[in-house]
Amino acid sequence: MTKLNLKARTAATLLVASTVLGAGLARAAADPTTEHLSGAVAAHGTVSVLFAGSLVNYMERYFGPSFQKAAGYGFRGFGGGSTELASEIRGRVRSGDVFVSAAAAADRSLEGSANGAWVSWYSAFMSSPLELAYNPNGRVGGELRSGVPWYRVLEQSGIRVGRTDPKLDPKGVLTVEAVNNASKKLHDKRLERALTSVEVFPETGLVGRLQSGQLDAGFLYAVEAKNAKLPTVSLAPVYKYAAYTLTILNRAPNPTGAAALIRYLLNAARGYTLRKNGLTPVRPQFSGRSSAVPTGLRSLVGAR
Repeated sequence: MTKLNLKARTAATLLVASTVLGAGLARAAADPTTEHLSGAVAAHGTVSVLFAGSLVNYMERYFGPSFQKAAGYGFRGFGGGSTELASEIRGRVRSGDVFVSAAAAADRSLEGSANGAWVSWYSAFMSSPLELAYNPNGRVGGELRSGVPWYRVLEQSGIRVGRTDPKLDPKGVLTVEAVNNASKKLHDKRLERALTSVEVFPETGLVGRLQSGQLDAGFLYAVEAKNAKLPTVSLAPVYKYAAYTLTILNRAPNPTGAAALIRYLLNAARGYTLRKNGLTPVRPQFSGRSSAVPTGLRSLVGAR
């Protein structure tokens, strides 16, 4: 083969390769499908997130897919009662990179050598009020819509109301506090007695029971009710809310991916997305050792 023919064939091959590559990149830019992301995920790895069960719909339907597309990491999440998750982390039953809790108490239970030193810092970054959600198709729903106060409805016999277990979930703690506080403010002992009739369910199962009509009402955070399209009423004259925290667990398998996820979760444009999902962004409130926070995250999480 002559040098001239060899040069011509080489040029043609390069032209075809560049055309195919260019077309592939154009398709990827126009349509970032799962197939396109698989290469990026393989390069960056997967970020494992343990989060409060009240965030299941938000994290799995909205945040997780959005994070994967934007950052190129895989996302694997598991939701449960924050107190229960902390206990599982401490007992090495469950592991992850990032822990998002519904109460700082869960983070504190993982601090110090006696608790495995899983957490060295955490930051509160968003909140969601505790409300009474209800099945819109039942008698209770009709009464709440017509303006009957939630505490009067709760005192009725023959209704089914659900809550979570205070031993496993901070929302259960807040529910008990809300009802007892309302009882004192209203000077109504019947409310305390009514609380004993409220049924206890796992956090991840309460929404489904309300949606299916097994329950007339249930104590949920606004984020849960909004994502499940369940109507709610406030718990006035008391106000309780989840103060969500985030941290990177010590000995996280993918600390780089964990930092990327937190940066994305705290990005400047998050306000609209959070509010749309029943969450309120708050200025990060930091606790712990600043030196334990990755340098690029310190100002974001409020560390000094």
